[in-house]
Amino acid sequence: MESLFPWMGMIILILIFLTLDLGVFNRIPHKISPREAFETSLAWVALALLFNLSIWYWRGGEPALAFFTGYLLEKMLSLDNMFVFVVIFNFFGIIPRHQHRILFWGILGAIIFRFLLIIIGIRLIEEFDWIFYLFGGLLIYSSYKIYRERDQPEKFETNLVIKWTRKWIPLRENYKGRHFFLYRNGKWFATPAFLVLLIVEMSDIVFALDSIPAIFAISLDPFIVFSSNIFAILGLRSLYFLLAHILPRFYYLQHALAIILAFIGVKLILTHHIKIPLWISLSVIACTLIVAILASLKKTNNKY
Repeated sequence: MESLFPWMGMIILILIFLTLDLGVFNRIPHKISPREAFETSLAWVALALLFNLSIWYWRGGEPALAFFTGYLLEKMLSLDNMFVFVVIFNFFGIIPRHQHRILFWGILGAIIFRFLLIIIGIRLIEEFDWIFYLFGGLLIYSSYKIYRERDQPEKFETNLVIKWTRKWIPLRENYKGRHFFLYRNGKWFATPAFLVLLIVEMSDIVFALDSIPAIFAISLDPFIVFSSNIFAILGLRSLYFLLAHILPRFYYLQHALAIILAFIGVKLILTHHIKIPLWISLSVIACTLIVAILASLKKTNNKY
């Protein structure tokens, strides 16, 4: 097993970033402005690229290319999360200045859950060669599902979450603040913010079932898989506040997601038969994203 020092260093970096994010820069709840979201997004991308550079220096060009390809893939797949986040916050009436805190804790939970999924996935791959066919088929099915539902409103299931919460914890439905729990008259109450946090976590679990198998088509190195995945979702909050209001303009993004997932699914199925180079995967992901963005901007400009 490789040295634990890279893992320890990465985990320490992540903890420092998260502490600065919530404990310093966003200690006081406030509405994230487009400029702040843009600057923070640039900072997260810069940190990911610096980390990518350190991988190139430490382990060479191939692992560095795998990290960058995985990072871009996970970043692209995370865009689908944001469509759901917009719907969730609007449905529960969570005001913008409280959204960052919910997303912070949601993404912290996602980091832990994805780490477990990655370990389980790699273990399954080591034990069962045929698991690539299962993962590939799952991604192709997800591709078809995204394409089929591309023009339909984003949906999420709230009834089960609300019923489960009410069963175990009384719910303070008229509370509009940022706290997840309230203590009133000797009793604990859950708040709508807590319900939203649960739904954000559940939605990430659903999306992780696509994104984790997809990253295995890029690399089976646990360090590369985990680091590229985590650096992609660390900047998800800032990207959300930057793109939330203009996401509807990117009409062809979900088409692009369907194409990328289908390509990755086919690549996984062909793993034991054809070796598709990393640079081809990177080219397919990057070109699909660029074409989708340009086509979307052209469509919406003509419309408006």
